[in-house]
Amino acid sequence: MAETRRQPAERIILGIDPGTNIMGYGVLRVLDNKPEMMALGVVDMRKMDDTYLKLGKIFERVIGIIDEYHPDEMAIEAPFYSKNVQSLIKLGRAQGVAISAAIHRDIFIHEYAPLKIKMAITGQGQASKEQVASMLQKLLHISKDEMPRFMDATDALGAAYCHFLQSARPVTDAPHYGSWADFVKRNPGKIKNKKVKR
Repeated sequence: MAETRRQPAERIILGIDPGTNIMGYGVLRVLDNKPEMMALGVVDMRKMDDTYLKLGKIFERVIGIIDEYHPDEMAIEAPFYSKNVQSLIKLGRAQGVAISAAIHRDIFIHEYAPLKIKMAITGQGQASKEQVASMLQKLLHISKDEMPRFMDATDALGAAYCHFLQSARPVTDAPHYGSWADFVKRNPGKIKNKKVKR
């Protein structure tokens, strides 16, 4: 009979959305299997020209975040398929450096495909960044003032929340939604219609 792994009463999950221009991060605290956001933000490297300096910055900031919040695990978004090989290489390097920082601090690492993260949070693999952010805001009771300007941050928090869902049976006082369509149906006032230019 396989031994069931017991989850600690408290654990901290660091989520990372890798990128060489903007890297998102989100920190999730899980207490008695209930999640709450601890931190949410980005590392903005758009003004840096040197690729290798950007990679150094990623390593430095991930180490800094780990040392500040002491996560038990890191959930990181896997590079997605792209026809632009150069973009994919840059993204892979950014992810590799963030993983190296976690290894350097003996943090357990879990990798999730973007589709898996979106599916776990919204019930829809093709959900937009806005849909993911809106659902996380509702699930984690994040105020409007706390919501970040860049959705790379909520993407990172999404990776952490996805890992929480995958690794434990969640307990939450937030309403459960079966899909993004279910969320829209039950929260019509929270959705703004945008006209798409053709």
